[in-house]
Order: sequence, then C-alpha cells, then structure tokens
Amino acid sequence: MTTASRRRRLPTITLARSDHERLANLADALAERDSLTSDQLAAELERARVVADDRLAPGTVRMGAVVRFSLDDAEPRTVRLVYPGEADIEKGCISVLTPVGAALIGLTAGQSIDWTGSDNRQRHLHVLEVTAVSVDA
Repeated sequence: MTTASRRRRLPTITLARSDHERLANLADALAERDSLTSDQLAAELERARVVADDRLAPGTVRMGAVVRFSLDDAEPRTVRLVYPGEADIEKGCISVLTPVGAALIGLTAGQSIDWTGSDNRQRHLHVLEVTAVSVDA
C-alpha cells in the first residue's frame, strides 16, 4: 500500500451528538479567523458517524476524555481532550483545535491515523487507551 493511499483511508470515527453540535459551532465561529483549522475540524466532523450521547461506545475519544496515545516514535503520553479555552499543556489538557486533538476525536483504543503536518512531515498517531469522561472534566 502506498503512503498516499494510506492517508486517504482514514479510520472510522464516531462522535456523540452533543460533541458534534458544539464542535460544528466552534468550526463555524473559527472560520473567519483561522480557515485552515476550521476546515480541518469541519472535515473530521463531516466524516464522523454521529450517535446519541448515550449510544457512544465506551472507549471512544470524546471531549473531556483522557487518552493515552503514541505519536510517531515518541514515548506514549496521556492527555485530556478539551475545548480551546480549557487547554493547558502543563496540566495535560490538549485542545481539539490542535492537529493532535483533531486527530484524536472520535477514535477508539487500537485505532491509528496518519496525516501530513503543516511542516510537510508525515505523522502517525495510535490510540492506546481511552478513559471515560470524568464528572469534574
């Protein structure tokens, strides 16, 4: 399989209806200020399977979830996926508007995604573990 065809075969993602709605509003609001990020988020939302919140499978990355993943050849790391105003890398909270955050949304443990970064480097992210959203998230 060629690298180009691997990039075209994106993994299936599933989003809770409430996350999808809020993220769509965020992408719309961002469109004039940062069209590239807005377009990337909108593309993920368009390809997502949307389900009722109570029907989202356990272990699916959603907003507020804690995710352990590996990126390229780096050591695995654990982050909480959050909205931009809550992002704080020192506390392990990563915004869904970052390339990694957008890549994580809707994946499940065991899934991987490849993409080309803004620096034209090939990136590979693999989800190792997803912890349910905590009530204080």
